[in-house]
Amino acid sequence: MQDAYIVDAVRTPFGRRNGSFRGVHPQDLAAKPLLALEERVGFTGSEDPEDVIYGCVTPIGEQGMNIGRLAPMVAGWGDAIPGVQLNRMCGSGQQAINFATGQIRGGMHDILVAGGVEHMTRVPMASDSAVDRLTFADPANVSETYFDHYDELTSQGEGAERIAEQWGLSRDDVDQIAVDSQSRWGRAADAGKYDEQVVPVEVAVDGETRVVTEDEHPRPATDVETLGTLPLAFREEGEGVIHPGNASGIVDGAAATLVASGDACEEYGWEPKARIVDTHVVGVDPTTMLTGPIPATKEILDRNGLDIDDIDRFEVNEAFASVIGAWLAETGADWEQTNVWGGAIAHGHPLGATGAALLGKLPYQLEDCGGRYGLCTMCIGFGQGIATLVERV
Repeated sequence: MQDAYIVDAVRTPFGRRNGSFRGVHPQDLAAKPLLALEERVGFTGSEDPEDVIYGCVTPIGEQGMNIGRLAPMVAGWGDAIPGVQLNRMCGSGQQAINFATGQIRGGMHDILVAGGVEHMTRVPMASDSAVDRLTFADPANVSETYFDHYDELTSQGEGAERIAEQWGLSRDDVDQIAVDSQSRWGRAADAGKYDEQVVPVEVAVDGETRVVTEDEHPRPATDVETLGTLPLAFREEGEGVIHPGNASGIVDGAAATLVASGDACEEYGWEPKARIVDTHVVGVDPTTMLTGPIPATKEILDRNGLDIDDIDRFEVNEAFASVIGAWLAETGADWEQTNVWGGAIAHGHPLGATGAALLGKLPYQLEDCGGRYGLCTMCIGFGQGIATLVERV
């Protein structure tokens, strides 16, 4: 079995909802990281990639018709480069890289581009649901037979609330996680930590040309006192802890990673950033829904003979702060080694792209700290978890 390597990883800035990317078609947004990879790495987009694998959670409307195929066409890579779109909900971008890893390790491909896109302004979350209310939690979205096996259909927000209850997380606990995410993003951005990974995007906004260079959603000056004034999002006041300030931001963005075999790296003279050691996916209870990172982390470490202390950097998607609190409590991971440049509460969570963006952070972070191993894990709707283990080269 041959190794799979991350040669380079890039993403667009994440634009706030109705922000700078509101006039950008999702296919054009999806093409931006492809063009950036081509320019940075020096391959020929119309010849070298053997496939493009893109995650997209709401593949409907402007994001429909297999945006994984359309993105390289819009990028000008011609018609010889195939592409596929996949949906593992919030884990889609990470799953795209994991699938690419398996294809390369199995010897079927040598050069793949994997990532994802989500334009949550132009194609709102849950636009592909069976009802007009833009929600996944409506019973009309599932077969009646579903309820032969499960008592209820919950929202992710309600799942996050149940996690907070189960792990005894107070509002101050989750709000402090949110504050840390915001302040960490601010310090990282000020120090230029994102400069290499985030590529500028030129857009036209209200008739004026603008170059977007950094994420639009973060509020690095956020404090616990301010968050304490925000109304709850999913429960009545006094009965929960989740509000917009300690949940992931709704944003627009795209991310892509060049994954290649050792032979390809040698042939093209590429110096990879990291080796992908292993990938994993699990299923968990679909009512609390968001606990998947806990077993995904434990199982991928166990099968590679590693302990939590062997990992130098973690990226755990901040879908909700309670997910992070529960994961920290169950795994024993160090918060100071987790989401060190801020997470989705700060920079946002463009559903299909986030996994590629988070996993793409790890090689940069490992280089920055001189560490060896990094682990990325995400919670996923309807009760799944995904994990990827990488080693700095």
